[in-house]
Amino acid sequence: MPSPTTEPTTTLEKIDRCEGLAHRPRVLLGKMGLDGHDRGVKLIARALRDSGVHVVYSGLWQTPRSLAIAARDEDVDCIAASMMSNSHNVLVPNLLNACKEIGCGDVRINIGGIIPQEDVQGMIDAGVHQVFHTGTTMLDIVQSVADSVKPYEPKPVGSVSQYTLARAISMCYEGQASNLSKKRPARIIGLTGSPGAGKSTLVASMALELHDQGERLAVIAFDPMSPITNGSLLGDRLRVDFNKVDESVFYRSLAVIGEDYQHLPEILELLGGAGYDNVIVETVGSGQSDVAIRDHVDTTVVVVVPGMGDAVQMDKAGILEIADTFVVNKADFEGEARLVRELLDISTGRPIYETIATRGKGITELVAHLFPVAS
Repeated sequence: MPSPTTEPTTTLEKIDRCEGLAHRPRVLLGKMGLDGHDRGVKLIARALRDSGVHVVYSGLWQTPRSLAIAARDEDVDCIAASMMSNSHNVLVPNLLNACKEIGCGDVRINIGGIIPQEDVQGMIDAGVHQVFHTGTTMLDIVQSVADSVKPYEPKPVGSVSQYTLARAISMCYEGQASNLSKKRPARIIGLTGSPGAGKSTLVASMALELHDQGERLAVIAFDPMSPITNGSLLGDRLRVDFNKVDESVFYRSLAVIGEDYQHLPEILELLGGAGYDNVIVETVGSGQSDVAIRDHVDTTVVVVVPGMGDAVQMDKAGILEIADTFVVNKADFEGEARLVRELLDISTGRPIYETIATRGKGITELVAHLFPVAS
């Protein structure tokens, strides 16, 4: 039996290779078609993150349309898509067409995989920027992403609304002004909790429920930014099945150090101005003292899971105090009943909902509570 490898998952030294660019590079990594293996793309994601890139990972089983929606709403500089051999002649043209159809035909597209040499020029002629083959170095990939960065310019107000909104959010995040209309959304839900509580899966389940009700939802999902390279792996959106919700959910991933929400108020107003009344803000995995999100939302939801600690933890000041609603996720785990009893002792009448987000259990009731008009 072979011994487990001890080699690092990336051979690149953690340094910022994107310093001095017009803005921090944003790249969308996606696996199109029936390719169910993602170890390779994860290695690339880590190498890019460790070089200062903000990496949006959309997960497996993506369609050309779901990748195009992600590229537009995340306002990426580059799509880096890979697939199994022999599918590129169908999927790549479909991706190019999907980007044009939804208004982001100007996004650079790089393709990777086992691509026969005789097919490369045809893809370049169709609009693909670069084709990577087996043996391409990580530094080559990093450089290609960095080369895709251009200074932000506002999208024309009369163009596709989501792309206009996405670019306005990018400019706001960089501290640049936007001339789009601004209005605070009717309903802003802040979702917070410890790492591993299942916040992203919970958001995905609520997004699907609202979609099924015919409602639109905007999500702002924060992930941590590296204090060493300023890179980030933005992986929350992969929990949402965009093959189902399509354009009913506007999902934007942003990197943050600590609780630096200085641009969040304006971003929320941009969402409201674009007609999104239902908004969820998902924080990074938080600790006991991470309570700043409360100042920016209408309702704060704290997600907890069985096994988080003994009763003493419940009495400590901090994150549990800011909850307007508690969600006990992973309610099928051992210790669920005890956790609910302990929450009842400290909740002072605040509602407690039990969910199993991976199965959609309890989601309808939670959505009815948080989005009463939508329900």
